[in-house]
Amino acid sequence: MTASIGEGPQRQAHVDPLAALRLPDDPLWDVYLTGTVFLDIIFTGLDSAPVRGTESWARGMGSSPGGVANMATALARLGLRTCLAAAFGDDHYGDYCWDALERGEGIDLSPSRTVPGWHSPVTVSMAYEGERTMVSHGHEPPPQEPAPDRPPRARAAVASLTPGRRAPWIATAARQGTRVFADVGWDETGAWNLGGLADLELCEAFLPNAEEAMRYTGTDCPRAAAHALTEYVPLAVVTLGAEGAYAVDRRTGETAAVPAIAVEALDPTGAGDVFVAGFVTGTLAEWPLADRLAFAGLTAALSVQEFGGSLSAPGWSEIAAWWRKVQSYENQEPAALRRYAFLDGLLPEVCVEPWPRRRAVPTIGFRRPV
Repeated sequence: MTASIGEGPQRQAHVDPLAALRLPDDPLWDVYLTGTVFLDIIFTGLDSAPVRGTESWARGMGSSPGGVANMATALARLGLRTCLAAAFGDDHYGDYCWDALERGEGIDLSPSRTVPGWHSPVTVSMAYEGERTMVSHGHEPPPQEPAPDRPPRARAAVASLTPGRRAPWIATAARQGTRVFADVGWDETGAWNLGGLADLELCEAFLPNAEEAMRYTGTDCPRAAAHALTEYVPLAVVTLGAEGAYAVDRRTGETAAVPAIAVEALDPTGAGDVFVAGFVTGTLAEWPLADRLAFAGLTAALSVQEFGGSLSAPGWSEIAAWWRKVQSYENQEPAALRRYAFLDGLLPEVCVEPWPRRRAVPTIGFRRPV
């Protein structure tokens, strides 16, 4: 792992978690993504869910790129060279999202495009009682090159599987040697048929939540579901909410369970994407399975303490600051500290001082500070 300090008042610690593994003939990109970029408008500090016929006031609000931008930003902030193929709206929202991802996060958007006359999809997310409610609006962009079924060569890709539908780019990526990590959304058909996730056979890892895993496998226990999933994919990771995560690797026979970090959640938007990004980072860096789970859970826990899905994702400076802080507490449980002791070998000293990340703001029209 390497690190460097930039000049100026906001000193950025740059960490490359794959530095020791890079070779001259490696792919240019560590992770390839494709999907829809939304403009997210997030309301937080609501005392309860909105009630019909009433007006609710939120104590906090933020705007940030959302959708697939959540995953892309989380990966980039962890030091992975990230490439995104997406359509962007031909409007101020689209310009803002493009700028935030390309210039703000260093994400390669060369396979992406701006669609003339197409407005950006928008999601309004309302966070309360540790949960969220979302309302979205958007239209499918017209078909237009470059098509996402011709992905660039990359070490890994993250795909969201759709029941009953193949995504041609996944097969292309797998043929190129790209390691595909997959998640899945709620099955609106109610079928919960693993056979309907046709691209799962091309994936290295599958990361559903506990409810999804149990429904797809017909089991009543998340751990049993994880083991059942390894009949379809080599590595199964089941997230358990407040109980952490459990993983099974069929190839090695290894299992791992890591509890969640208890935090007060300001906004849970994008936490699942940050978890996946942390797990992908640890997998590409060849860490032990339990360390990967712990790191993924830590990054997700740090993300829910900030506004917004994408711009809440932590970087290495925030991770280092957290690690130093928890070690300073008196009467800290030794077993809990040992679980994250692997961070000592990952975090260079330059990362100890955090620097201000770009965060979600109420109004996207503000000029950036000079």
